[in-house]
Amino acid sequence: MKRIVSAAAALLVSLSACTRFETVPGDPLGTQMYTLDNGLKVFMTVNKEQPRIQTYIAVKVGGKNDPSETTGLAHYFEHLMFKGSSHFGTSDYEKEKPMLDEIEALFEQYRQTTDEAARAAIYHRIDSISYEASKIAIPNEYDKLMAAIGAEGTNAWTSHDETVYTEDIPSNQVDNWARIQADRFRNTVVRGFHTELETIYEEKNMSLTQDSRKVWEALSAALTPNHPYGKQTVLGTQEHLKNPSITNVKKYHDTYYVPNNIAICLSGDFNPREVVKSIEKYFGDWEPNPSIPELQFEKDSAPTAPVVKNVYGLEAENIAMGWLIPGFPDIESSAVAEVAGGILYNGQAGLVDLDLNQQQKVLYAYAGCDISPDYGSFIAMAGPKEGQSLEELRDLMLAEVAKLRAGEFDENLLKAVVNNYKLDLMRGMEDNSTRAHAYVQAFIGGISWKDYLHEQELIENVTKDDVVAWANKYLSDESYAVVYKRMGEDKTVKKIAAPKITPIVTNRDMRSDFLASVQETPVKPIEPVFLDFSSEMDHFNITEGVEVLYKKNELNDLFEISFVFNRGKESYPALGMAFDYLQYLGTGSRSAADIASRMYELACSFNFYVGNSRTSVNVSGLSENMKEAVSLVEELIFNAEPSEDVLSGLKADTFKARANAKTNQRACFSALNRYVSYGADAVRKTTMSNAEVSSLTSESLLAAVRDLFAKGHEIMYYGPESEKSLKTSIAACHTIAPDAAQMEPAFLSHVLTESNSVVMAQYDSKQLYYYQYSDRGENFDADSAPVLALYNEYFGGGMNSVVFQEMREARGLAYSAWTNLYFPSFKGDTYYYSAFIATQNDKMRSAVEAFDSIINDMPESDAAFNIAVSGIEARLRTQRYTGRNVLDMYLDCKDKGLAEPLDRQLFESLGSLTLADVKAAQEKWVKGRPYTYAILGDIADLDMTYLKTLGPVKVVSLEEIFGY
Repeated sequence: MKRIVSAAAALLVSLSACTRFETVPGDPLGTQMYTLDNGLKVFMTVNKEQPRIQTYIAVKVGGKNDPSETTGLAHYFEHLMFKGSSHFGTSDYEKEKPMLDEIEALFEQYRQTTDEAARAAIYHRIDSISYEASKIAIPNEYDKLMAAIGAEGTNAWTSHDETVYTEDIPSNQVDNWARIQADRFRNTVVRGFHTELETIYEEKNMSLTQDSRKVWEALSAALTPNHPYGKQTVLGTQEHLKNPSITNVKKYHDTYYVPNNIAICLSGDFNPREVVKSIEKYFGDWEPNPSIPELQFEKDSAPTAPVVKNVYGLEAENIAMGWLIPGFPDIESSAVAEVAGGILYNGQAGLVDLDLNQQQKVLYAYAGCDISPDYGSFIAMAGPKEGQSLEELRDLMLAEVAKLRAGEFDENLLKAVVNNYKLDLMRGMEDNSTRAHAYVQAFIGGISWKDYLHEQELIENVTKDDVVAWANKYLSDESYAVVYKRMGEDKTVKKIAAPKITPIVTNRDMRSDFLASVQETPVKPIEPVFLDFSSEMDHFNITEGVEVLYKKNELNDLFEISFVFNRGKESYPALGMAFDYLQYLGTGSRSAADIASRMYELACSFNFYVGNSRTSVNVSGLSENMKEAVSLVEELIFNAEPSEDVLSGLKADTFKARANAKTNQRACFSALNRYVSYGADAVRKTTMSNAEVSSLTSESLLAAVRDLFAKGHEIMYYGPESEKSLKTSIAACHTIAPDAAQMEPAFLSHVLTESNSVVMAQYDSKQLYYYQYSDRGENFDADSAPVLALYNEYFGGGMNSVVFQEMREARGLAYSAWTNLYFPSFKGDTYYYSAFIATQNDKMRSAVEAFDSIINDMPESDAAFNIAVSGIEARLRTQRYTGRNVLDMYLDCKDKGLAEPLDRQLFESLGSLTLADVKAAQEKWVKGRPYTYAILGDIADLDMTYLKTLGPVKVVSLEEIFGY
């Protein structure tokens, strides 16, 4: 009887659902919308390109909703949402709960205590109870659940206005996914609180050296001083992070994490009615909150006089300017703002592009609108040339904005902005993430999907008069704020000290009944489709030495064509600068501005990429304009007229950009990585010194480009033209030199690691970046490839990996940490092993010792191994190579000497591989390696005595690692 009633209820839900779907006529996504009785909204668009679904669960709450006394709460709670529920993430919740309650009470006591000795004693008690609770908890079980169903891209983000949780799942796992998410959102349990707090500290510490974040926060404070956008930050204050409240966290969840404040946004291969059945089943009886508090704030008005703020930090100087404009609900204003932003700057032919960037009046400049639910802002940013003041930059940007107000722009530019906007929409249709994220934007912005689509229609009908009127209303010379980012010590920065914590128990082999049930739920398997180059693409020679790699675009009228030459900086280090120079030049019949404007009018774009081993010239856009676009690019290549003034300016800007790079922590770390991985000789070989840059001539640079085009090459084409038509098009627009001979690429080889050593570079920061590198010279081993891929997945592959659990979850050493055994990338290349962590200076020794311990003595867990296997299997079953990716994979396999990707071999081997095989591979390929330990940090603040125990220590200068 119960079964009959259940079946009848399910039928009623199904019949009801059929009548409750909403659509919007003319919607290019074919969106189907459904609202549950409790207010939960579901947005769906079907895209059958691959058997996967991009999911976003958007919660209409963010940093602006944080209580003023506990800022950072929304972001912190986002982290805690990955800790599980009362049903998973624990082996015995009833036994665990009293300890969690005691920890909550202790944190309330801790935050009210000011005496440091008393605080330390309370924290010691928190640490002790947390350790006992961890014996029952199962860390990362949410990530195990996601791996078990084959999810990818497990993550989340928090902004002022939203918190969004993202998963990319196989299309046969909708029901399991809905079941997991409903339990996670409805039955959240706050566990692992104090170790996760360490992760938050690390993320905050990372932000302290990111001057761009400080600039943005200062600009928000200047434009919206009365609104939480300007009064508090998403990451929160250091003081609040030191004094967290689990009680406030729980209240926050109960208030905002309710169905009538959430939207589920989906794009992929699914049946909307089946999806709704699953969502109704698991979310349908979730009680709404009828009294979600409305954000209260004093209304801000645009400044009546310029507001000036100064920000200090280690990174290069720049300015940020902003004007207050209406937020999302005003779609008429938003539509004009989008067009105005495109007229001012579009990366090709906007006013800023042509007047400032093209004419080398600034090092760089860009502009555009940033629209949020409560307010929007129109932003202009720029970096100074050598000797240029920030005030001069301000005046240059104001002059360009004044042209908007005066209508000093061509009608053709406005039409081109609209056409390129439509082109971007067409490109977005190809991507599940872009499609689903549009729903997130509409939901968080507080506008209906119909109005969201109407805004696109409004953009297409914006006139010049509309832009001029809007600019005069909102972008005056008196109503802006400007932030001057100046170099100097930021005296407000204080490192959050690392409290002493006991590493929690990882319980790798524990499994909740919930996880077991999900793993044992039968689903109809998706059969893998392995890439077959013979059926997915074609390749043919135009002439000897010029091969076309062809893939037809069956989706739309967009094309991508690349001319790929097997020469790069390894052969001629000035080649990158040669192509940079080319983009500032014109020809005898067209100026640089004429070329940029015409390309933009054609809804086409071009760019040059110069790597160590290859150079590519890339053109893309509307297929009907391909021949003219390629002809324009080649006209520039073969007929560019030199300009000594342009070259002199380019050299000066190059020196300035190089100096700026040395002030940036990530750029310095990237340079250190390259130095350690490829060696000083490779750095010198592929990088020009400043003296060599100074000696470059127009003749040598342009000759280098033209000489390259005289070589054999590959043409990679993805577009709607047939092979026959493409051959005709190429003949009409592409110049091929007689007797062009194909070249073999000259790849850079990694440095062999013969013994342990330490390489250090100075960067004044509270947080160090650490890179552990080893190459023993082993060539590709086809027989070992599957087990090594499985080792990477098991040990360092993601949030369920050993590395993540040990370095972040158990020890709280980092926001991010990873390891990987990298496969050879070309025939004759070698395997190399690397590990990374960003952590506080006083955690360095703990991080290095932890890495060496788990890398050499790999923890073993049958449960974690099984999860790794199922994760890889699900990924291989649903992986599909589409579009341009097919051509890129063909070239990648060709470099490696492979007839096809390794996917088939890996899939067929998975069933026979065991944890013992992975352990044996780790013993053979990983254990006992010699390493170069590379560290970028404040050397005076690091334990040099300890580092010397790792190997000889070498301190390198920034000039050595950058090569200039």
